[in-house]
Amino acid sequence: MPETLSFELHTLTARLDRAADRILRTEHGLSYRRFRTLLSVHLLSAESPKVVTQRAVAEELGISEPSASRMTGVLATAGLLDVHQDPSGGNRKRLRLTPAGADLVDRCRTLLEKRFVDVVRRSGVSYADYARDTRRLLATLGAS
Repeated sequence: MPETLSFELHTLTARLDRAADRILRTEHGLSYRRFRTLLSVHLLSAESPKVVTQRAVAEELGISEPSASRMTGVLATAGLLDVHQDPSGGNRKRLRLTPAGADLVDRCRTLLEKRFVDVVRRSGVSYADYARDTRRLLATLGAS
């Protein structure tokens, strides 16, 4: 039975995630999961003027709130993330990248993008077409 495109996309994503993890661990001593957490804080804070919370990050990453809490605690201990109790009460926590965290996100994004551009170029696929089609697929999935 031939592989389906949906399976191939899952395989591609898993391979890209593993490659990104190897690259980031080698170059910056940071796992891809931790990078994704920092990136989510960055993107959520740029997307909306509202406060970024652990719950929002958990939803963005598709993980549980306790998992997000553990991850943000590790990143705060590393000096990459500020975590503060929300003054409105409850257990809600506000998140913000530290200057070191913001710098690391920028460096990691640049590194991963350069590597991805090289992979796409070597595959013979047009980067512009690939980027356009990926954005269209993401927009369609986001609308459903």
